[in-house]
Amino acid sequence: MKMGESGDANHYNHVALTPAEASLEFRLQHKASECFDDDGRLKRTGNVWTASAHIITAVIGSGVLSLAWAMCQLGWVAGPAVMLLFSFVTYYTSALLADCYRSGDPLTGKRNYTYMDAVQANLNGIKVKICGYLQYLNIVGVAIGYTIAASISMVAIKRSNCFHKIGDDGLCPVNSNPYMIMFGVAEVFLSQIPEFDQLWWLSIVAAIMSFTYSSIGLALGIVQVIQNGGFRGRLTGISIGTVSQMDKIWRILQALGNIAFAYSYSIILIEIQDTIKAPPPSEAKVMKKATLVSVAVTTIFYMLCGFMGYAAFGDLAPGNLLTGFGFYEPYWLLDIANTAIVIHLVGAYQVFCQPLFAFVEKWAARAWPNSEFVTKEIQVPIASGTSYKLNLFRLTWRAVFVIVTTVISMLLPFFNDVVGFLGAIGFWPLTVYFPIEMYIVQTKVPKWSTRWVCLQLLSFACLIITIASAAGSIAGVVSDLKVYRPFN
Repeated sequence: MKMGESGDANHYNHVALTPAEASLEFRLQHKASECFDDDGRLKRTGNVWTASAHIITAVIGSGVLSLAWAMCQLGWVAGPAVMLLFSFVTYYTSALLADCYRSGDPLTGKRNYTYMDAVQANLNGIKVKICGYLQYLNIVGVAIGYTIAASISMVAIKRSNCFHKIGDDGLCPVNSNPYMIMFGVAEVFLSQIPEFDQLWWLSIVAAIMSFTYSSIGLALGIVQVIQNGGFRGRLTGISIGTVSQMDKIWRILQALGNIAFAYSYSIILIEIQDTIKAPPPSEAKVMKKATLVSVAVTTIFYMLCGFMGYAAFGDLAPGNLLTGFGFYEPYWLLDIANTAIVIHLVGAYQVFCQPLFAFVEKWAARAWPNSEFVTKEIQVPIASGTSYKLNLFRLTWRAVFVIVTTVISMLLPFFNDVVGFLGAIGFWPLTVYFPIEMYIVQTKVPKWSTRWVCLQLLSFACLIITIASAAGSIAGVVSDLKVYRPFN
């Protein structure tokens, strides 16, 4: 192109604006910059306190109910030490993970919106696949664990009313299978609601429910300690004689998994960090402060619940503080607590399972793009002017998933064993290994440097804990199966 032609082209491409037009364009651009972040999404408004609230809501859940039992296995010396150790490891690895929210520059680098996005941005193919499989395996395990926990709470409501009528020494046998089926039927229907996890009120309800039952458990423990006239329990945990020496070892290992499960939230940390407003300061700095606040608050709350439950019952601390019937009265308060657990778990089940549902449905759409069974949306009228988009594959696949997890729950309805195993398999890979590996790549930590060696030693130590606690949980399942008849 000749110089004259270039000038003509520039004349048409860059028409001079009048001062008024230039002022209007500047104001529009400024307005747009106020509404949107650097990635084109609506401006984020989160801060230290909103992020802390999100983390506390995510962490405090049904895992808190097993902490009195975990304390019973570990005792007054090892119990607090182990809780503090897990809280420190969780905070430290979460801080490492926070540095991986942006790739490259911590202020202007590309954002990673999910845990898997961060893994894909920093690690190679095989590690990404392993991380994905572990995430989805963890989701299946959580679905099973939530089904068991919800059915146990429903059974506890039935039994507490029975004990209130006939007395604490009466026999109130209740089969948990019908309640698991009820929970499964509810989840089949809820799983068909599109984007259930995006409902704005869901996290508010979950927060209210989790604090309700946790606070009731704590209050009942304090009252029981006052009635006992002092603290129960031993420095070294449950005594030999109450259980055999080998059972005590397995229980100690299982207790590690129970505590790990109570602290498992790393998988959603990146999503929470994605709500924080743009720099300065960097999202990583804000998230580290939020993590410190939330882990400190959570640890204090966990210690109170675990300590008071153990102090109230000593060697007889139940596996689930609100369903093991250490408490019988006031029965209506127990009913409220267990109802809160069920409501919380009904929603939490869907929130945790949505990523797996979406993954399988996207994979099926890619594998069979021309299949009407997989891709066709059938418009089903549900009210005047509104309709529901029914997809046959979504209906079938989600229903089958819920049915399978419900049947497995009926086969293995062991709360502490399942919680311990879930905590074990999720702790090392998702809370420790991948955050450390991503941090090493992100910050270019030199191999065999002091920092690199320390990080690898931390990862290896947590791997040993994971293997040991998983073994303890499996031993617990094997022991329980000796006296349990499936579906009975």
